[in-house]
Amino acid sequence: MDRIRVLLADDTGLVRTGLRAVLEEIPQVEVVGEAADVPEIMCILKQHQPQIVLIHRLISMMNCLELASRIAEESLKARVIVLSRNANGEHIGQALRSGAAGYLVMNTSSQELEKAIRTVASGETYISNLALTYLADFVRAENSQESLLDRLTRRQREVLKLVVRGRSTKQIALALNISVKTVECHRTQIMERLDIHDIASLVRYAIKIGLLEIEDRTNPTSN
Repeated sequence: MDRIRVLLADDTGLVRTGLRAVLEEIPQVEVVGEAADVPEIMCILKQHQPQIVLIHRLISMMNCLELASRIAEESLKARVIVLSRNANGEHIGQALRSGAAGYLVMNTSSQELEKAIRTVASGETYISNLALTYLADFVRAENSQESLLDRLTRRQREVLKLVVRGRSTKQIALALNISVKTVECHRTQIMERLDIHDIASLVRYAIKIGLLEIEDRTNPTSN
């Protein structure tokens, strides 16, 4: 059986040492290098051409996005597995969208880590059961929040969208050709129907569910 070449990526040397010790116990798995940031990863990828990049905690999610983009640009065949200590559904979704082929939480067993590496090396995707649970919970919560928009009229959605874009009451009234009093009435009703009772929370909610993206897809001419 061909050996599976693995590159370890973490910004803490002690963590890399611990992961290397685990991986070296797995038959046919060879650790070909360690890296603390994306430039080091790219250097080792080009020199040793590992099949797997195992990322534990590489500073931020932007590193995962940058890494996936650069691997694609360089036409490299390495596949990324994320091993996260503080997994949540949003992070998991971002990692998978950025190109990760595997996702595990830090309390995983060495047996599951081995399974993930072999699965991803064979060209498939591996997500641990706990990670899948986090992801499912996140998706359900997102869907539930988006469904709240059904409580709003089309005009109320227009008002909410402009509130999120930072428009004042007068600017909203002018843009929609309605009175300031009508805007205030709509805003009050929006808060009541969504059970959100201050502007800051209203803005956070609208941004979280991607209201602007939803509205702009259905109304490409909006500005």
